[in-house]
Amino acid sequence: MCKVLCVTNRRLCPDSLEKRIEAAARGGAWGILLREKDLAPDAYLTLARSVLTVCRDSGVRCILYDPQAARQLGADGVQLPMPVLRSLSADECRTLPGVGASCHSVQEAQEAAALGAASLIAGHIFDTACKQGLPGRGLAFLRNVCKSITLPVYAIGGITPDRMQDVCAAGAAGVCIMSSWMQCPDVQAHIAAFTRPVPPQEDSHAIG
Repeated sequence: MCKVLCVTNRRLCPDSLEKRIEAAARGGAWGILLREKDLAPDAYLTLARSVLTVCRDSGVRCILYDPQAARQLGADGVQLPMPVLRSLSADECRTLPGVGASCHSVQEAQEAAALGAASLIAGHIFDTACKQGLPGRGLAFLRNVCKSITLPVYAIGGITPDRMQDVCAAGAAGVCIMSSWMQCPDVQAHIAAFTRPVPPQEDSHAIG
């Protein structure tokens, strides 16, 4: 079954971010990615500390966007844009927990793996309001990324429950969702719709 990684955007959240995280955990979410990259470092650290506590109490992984915050708070992982990953030395990369990289091509995926990434987020797969005017790269792109490396790949961009089977069959270890879980009226039910078992596919390249 594909994992569900819930990406935050507090500007879209009409209520309590912490309550939504708790509900997402009850629905079967695998982890929370605290995006909020517009926050100043001190403000991000404060929010990250609170979210990390909620995640640990709820039994879900907490992945941060800020390397210093991830190292300081002992997060479960850190998600980095490629320019940031490229800027780190091998020693610096090894001091970070569970380094993930955000990739937009097969070449970037292979480069991220060579630089020490432990997982990838690849996108955007389908058309999405978050990337207006930019067509999705499609399932063939996702399939090529998954075949090119041995790391877990998480698909992002326009992912809906009815697309889960195709995404998993393309080889993704999981999916990332943002707008839908931030805005839906029933978070637990919404996440549960993603976490229903996907029938096995003969051509699946899913990474465990």
